[in-house]
Parts: sequence; C-alpha cells; structure tokens
Amino acid sequence: MSKPDSRPLDCPSAQAGAKDARVYGVRTGTPEAPRVGYLTETLPVSEELLALSGPARPTEVFRIAAPCATSGCKHFKANACTLVQRIVEGLAPVVNALPACQIRSTCRWFSQEGRNACLRCPQVITDKPNATAEEKRIADDV
Repeated sequence: MSKPDSRPLDCPSAQAGAKDARVYGVRTGTPEAPRVGYLTETLPVSEELLALSGPARPTEVFRIAAPCATSGCKHFKANACTLVQRIVEGLAPVVNALPACQIRSTCRWFSQEGRNACLRCPQVITDKPNATAEEKRIADDV
C-alpha cells in the first residue's frame, strides 16, 4: 500500500510574493482570449524571473503556484476554495483534454473540482487588466 501524499495543496493562482512560490505557466494567446502555456518544469520565483514580465505585473504574465493559504485567503470558506467553485460554475471549458500541468498532483483546484477545473484553467489569468464584468464577479465574488 502506498503512503498518501502529505504535501500541502497548492494555490494555482498565487501571488509572486507568496512563500515557496514557483512559476508553472506563462500567458499566451491574445488579449481577448488569453491562454496559459504550461512549463515543462516549475521555476522558483526570483527577482530575475519576475523582471521578465517587463512593465506588466508578474501575475499578468505568469501563473504562479504556492502553498494554499487556506483560512488566510478570502476565497477559502468551509474548507474549500470558493474561487475555483465560481470558475467551474461561471466559465466554459476551453480545452478538451487535461493540460500538461506540473502542479496537478498538489493543486487545490484539481483536488477539489477535478477535471472540471483543469479544463477551464488555461483561460485564468491571475491579474487581468481588461477583465469583463463577469470575470471580475467570478474573481472577486462581487
């Protein structure tokens, strides 16, 4: 019998300054239809890496994972991530197969919502300056 994974779950939409943050994706696509290109390995967040975002905020360019803050996060209620619940309910899938994601084994969204989260994940940009009213509602539950 294998030992269950005891690693903490990761937030797949973390901020660059989070402890143990690492980049696992980069924004691709167009401004109207952004997508995440998943890296073949995660990269620890560093000042040099963040500088590659140029004048944009790093979270406009990179998808960053870090240990889930649980009760320290505004989206965490009743032992669940309400952000991924809103994403699954409010956004249509943008891919038909699971993306090649390096954090899936520790991803809170996948752990909680499974495949439904992964099929929507490539369209999620942590900080999206041109977000629609619906995207803002999903992101902030307003």
